Order: sequence, then structure tokens, then C-alpha cells
Amino acid sequence: MRTVRDLNDLRQTLAEWRDAKEQNGGARIALVPTMGALHAGHLALVEAARRSGTRVVASIFVNPKQFGPNEDLARYPRREAADARLLTEAGCDLLWMPPVEVMYPDGFATTVSVAGITDHLDGAARPGHFDGVATVVCKLFNQVRPDAAYFGEKDFQQLAVIRRMVADLDMDLEVVGVPTQRDDDGLALSSRNIYLDEEQRAKAVALPRALGVAARAIGRGEEAAAVLEDARTTLIAAGFEVDYVAVADAETLVPNPAADRPRRLLAAARMGTTRLIDNVPIERG
Repeated sequence: MRTVRDLNDLRQTLAEWRDAKEQNGGARIALVPTMGALHAGHLALVEAARRSGTRVVASIFVNPKQFGPNEDLARYPRREAADARLLTEAGCDLLWMPPVEVMYPDGFATTVSVAGITDHLDGAARPGHFDGVATVVCKLFNQVRPDAAYFGEKDFQQLAVIRRMVADLDMDLEVVGVPTQRDDDGLALSSRNIYLDEEQRAKAVALPRALGVAARAIGRGEEAAAVLEDARTTLIAAGFEVDYVAVADAETLVPNPAADRPRRLLAAARMGTTRLIDNVPIERG
């Protein structure tokens, strides 16, 4: 696997790949955007991208524009050497690891904002977060020009925002969502899980369990408001400080959708100083 930090080098390598593709009917190019601190969830994205024989570009960039003023930018885990080794073992072809001055040079003045779908949930809890996400992902798409990009469903609202941006801006690529990867006890894999101490980690499993119970109850037709309040009470009893537990339309993220629409149950809660998110589908019946 080659590691590239210069934008011209990246473009030259990708141009060579595209030339080979045109001449020989070669594989497509897929992008797996990450902020590093890789785990099995990220590697599942690489694996999914490789299934069709695609050349895989992974990016690592800890994006300052998606962190709020009191969030964990300074302490966010950075493990470049370990991440590069994991990507190599996973069969990634190229690691794009730009420095901040490449992504946001002096005079950078553009923000990509996706309205509506960012008004609720994490968009309300973390003002400006999805502007930072949309801006950096738009730049990555322009830099790599992938045929497909792979994202985990754990960040479900992020996935919806990116799909909306791609559709609205007529971007010629496929956005692929990959199911959430979990530990054996059900906790969704996250780079931030390393912040949890042993006691907090044991308590954190209450999050996926509470969501599973609530999703089944709502799917059976129980009144959503009461079910969500029960889930919130369960999480608080487990030691969480709850940001939200909500039902939203699985496509538009509009809250409280009709029962005949595809629905998603989403939650965000803090265990100590660590903010965890998770979501599950609501199946009717």
C-alpha cells in the first residue's frame, strides 16, 4: 500500500489507475473516508469495497471543522503507523493522508451545508458539525473522484447527509452504507470506545440493549413516546447522560414518521466524558 500526503501525487496516481481502467477494462476506484484510530468497523468498509475487485483508497484526516469548541479534537486518537499497517493487511491500495494545510489552505472560505436533514438529532446537539462533515467529504470526493464511497451505518445521520449532498450536487458516484459492526456484547465499534474505562465499558452495553428493546416495542405498535421515555430512563439508570433517543424517517431523518414509512431509532448519550451514538432499524410487527 502506498501512502500519499501531496495532492498532486494523489492525482497522478489516480490518473494512472484510470488510464489502466480505460485501456484494460480495469476495476473501479472506491473511497473509504476515515479519521483514523481504525478498528474492525473501518476494515469492514475496506472489505466491502474490495469485493467487486475495486481499487480502494482510504483517507485519514482528523477534520477540525466537524469538532465543536468543547469537543475532543485535541485528544482524538491518532495512530498513523498502526492504522497504515491495518489498512495494508486489509488489502487497501492507497492511503490518502493530507495535512491540514492541504485540506484548508490559507484563505479557505467555503462551507458546504445540507439543510433540513441536519436540523434534528446530532445536527441539533452539535451545531455546525454536519457543515464540517459535508465540506470535508465534498473535498475528498473532488480529490479522489471515486466511483463509490463507503460509510458505516453507525453514523446514520452522517450517511443520510452525504447521500443528500451527492444527490443535490449531481455527484457521479455511488454512496454505499455498510451495517454497523459490533463487539460480541452488542456495543457498536467506535474509535471513541477507547476512552471508556473498564467500568464504563461494562455499563455502555446498556445503549444497544435499550435500543433493541425499544425498537421491538415500537415495531409491535406500542406508543412511541412512552417507549422512548422508558429507554431514556434505562440509559440514565445505567449511568448515561442522554442527548436524545428518537424515532426518525430512515431516509429523510424527519422525526416521528408515519408507521408505514421506513423508520430508524437513533440515540446519543454520554458515559462520563465519552459521547456514544447508535441506531437500529424499526421492523414492523
